[in-house]
Amino acid sequence: MSTIPIRTLNNGVKMPAIGLGCWSGTTPEEQAKSEPWILTALENGYRHLDTAYGYHTEKYVGNAVRRSGIPREEIFITTKLPSNHHARVAESLEESLERAGLDYFDLLTTTQYLMHWPMAFHYRPDGSKRADGKPDLDEETTFSKTWADMEKLVGTGKVRAIGISNFSVQNLDILLKDAKIVPAVNQVELHPLLAQNELVKYCLDRGIMLTAYSPTGYAQVREHPEVIKVASKHNASPAQISLAWHLARGYTACPKSTDSGRQKENLNRPTLDKEDMDILNSIDENVHLCNYGPPPLVSGWTYEQLGWSRPYKEKN
Repeated sequence: MSTIPIRTLNNGVKMPAIGLGCWSGTTPEEQAKSEPWILTALENGYRHLDTAYGYHTEKYVGNAVRRSGIPREEIFITTKLPSNHHARVAESLEESLERAGLDYFDLLTTTQYLMHWPMAFHYRPDGSKRADGKPDLDEETTFSKTWADMEKLVGTGKVRAIGISNFSVQNLDILLKDAKIVPAVNQVELHPLLAQNELVKYCLDRGIMLTAYSPTGYAQVREHPEVIKVASKHNASPAQISLAWHLARGYTACPKSTDSGRQKENLNRPTLDKEDMDILNSIDENVHLCNYGPPPLVSGWTYEQLGWSRPYKEKN
């Protein structure tokens, strides 16, 4: 079994290769229950926490960090800009800082800020929606404009790195035409049934670190016969095998687990050999398993706009 590798981002910031996904449901009650298992993860050795404005767990991440007694400079914290804040980047960051209970992210705290989705929605302070129920898209605020505002955060002492999430090769090509700063990270859905080989190569060739969300792929991956075969060979769980596969490919992953035992498992993975990797690479179906909502739209955009080749598929 192996220890947690450290990845170096394109600006020199160090990032633990295994983090904890801090999404905790859609209700305030579910979200409030996240603090104990985030604290447990820190006690179990995690030093990378992945939250978002839209997860509504920034407050509980901040609380857990303070309760842990672990020096903040030892913990890498990611949060994300929501789609309806694309036209108010600086204000949104301040709100995230306030919820986390911090006046600023000091330079010793390794913290990154991601654009959660490429599409922008209109900001409505009262939280209201369009009367017709359609996505309230802001067509004028392009992701390139939003990225330019995010670039202004660099050097303020409030973030150590900026990045993106859910960007395809198609949209990265557009973003990089005008970007002054190459994104440090692109966080996307990745697992053995969605290997995204073209995107992985594109990003790593340009110094953009990948972070896999939903990295163990739900039951469709965990119960796949080939994954189980490799797991049996190493006397490991299928989740451990998927995480080992991600790390062997050279990037990072953020599995979510509320269970202390599984948290510990995720930090200890076998080393896969070429035969193992060949088996796992062979099962790619190029299919998204995360429930982004019914096709043809994902958060208001078509799969063509996102640059995704196949739609969501029901998971077991």
